[in-house]
Amino acid sequence: LAVPAPTSKGDIKAELMMDKLPITCSNFADLAKTGFYDGLTFHRVIQGFMCQFGCPHSKDPKSPRAGTGGPEPGSTYTTPDGTTITRTGGNIPDELIEPISNEVGTLSMANTGMPNSGGSQIFINTKHNAFLDYFDPSTPSKHPVFGKVVDGMDVLLAIEKVPTGPGDKPIDPVTVNTIEITNL
Repeated sequence: LAVPAPTSKGDIKAELMMDKLPITCSNFADLAKTGFYDGLTFHRVIQGFMCQFGCPHSKDPKSPRAGTGGPEPGSTYTTPDGTTITRTGGNIPDELIEPISNEVGTLSMANTGMPNSGGSQIFINTKHNAFLDYFDPSTPSKHPVFGKVVDGMDVLLAIEKVPTGPGDKPIDPVTVNTIEITNL
């Protein structure tokens, strides 16, 4: 699946790894198709690390709750094989089956650090963050990679360099205009 994502800084295009992580990718695709991500801002940007978006509270970039929200608890979506997944508490099950590293340009599921706590927030790595790889037994992090930027890395790197304030929030908001899901 291709994912064109125009932002207020330019366009980013990614490909989802649906064949490898169908639960995580289907969750993201379902939220995108319903307009969940439209108008959200990058609420956490750390140069030399990553750029994060996907919190519904970030539509108001000044909200103190930006970075704390997710999808509607109990909402459902379907994977390509027809399995219905329920977002228990707004969260999806961890899909820790493909050992894909958090390399530059990869999309990874954000979470609270607890098992099965990912929902709608994702981050895009701007450096190789191997310490976030779930399959490295020396690290406590569990962040599955489910996509990769295929065009617009220059835009991502521009977003990474925006000035930030407390909580790593961009001083001038960077908005995700919309996310489209298209088949290749």
